[in-house]
Amino acid sequence: MLRVARWKPILVLVALVALSASPLLAQSPSATATATINGKSLAVRYAAPSVRGRQIFGAGGLLSRDPTYPAWRAGANAATMLTTDADVTIGTLAVPKGTYTLYAWVQNPDAWDLIVSRQTGQWGLSYDPKQDLGRVKMTMSKPPALVETLRYEIRDSGGGKGELRLAWENHIASVPIAAR
Repeated sequence: MLRVARWKPILVLVALVALSASPLLAQSPSATATATINGKSLAVRYAAPSVRGRQIFGAGGLLSRDPTYPAWRAGANAATMLTTDADVTIGTLAVPKGTYTLYAWVQNPDAWDLIVSRQTGQWGLSYDPKQDLGRVKMTMSKPPALVETLRYEIRDSGGGKGELRLAWENHIASVPIAAR
């Protein structure tokens, strides 16, 4: 009994270090983008993959091998989640308060649609178009330099308006958001 008591603090420390290090070692670590627009909270939870010298978009690109292509889970691992504590409008799409899955329709690398799906909790390599709440066109632009790691941003522009933006590789896709 004395031996176990002596080793217990060391075992606890080793377990804590292992648990805290695992997100750092993940190839596509978890990330969250949050903002408050018109007093309402929005969050996008996603796994952030990196380019690592690969072609990501377009014919023969990494995403063209996904079983859901041209619908992309808009991240890695589990599907990307949007949570809003109020009714919002994304582009022209009315999105009631709640949690949704985001996909991007990337068949044309220079013209994406954002897909908001009612289905949640799935792994990112399954997509059911019957669960779509709707789709909206995204505004496309090019970053000044390669974006190595996928990044989401939600920006508050004031007056109850904002923008959802995702950037990866040589693409930036954005869509306006309004919170009621």
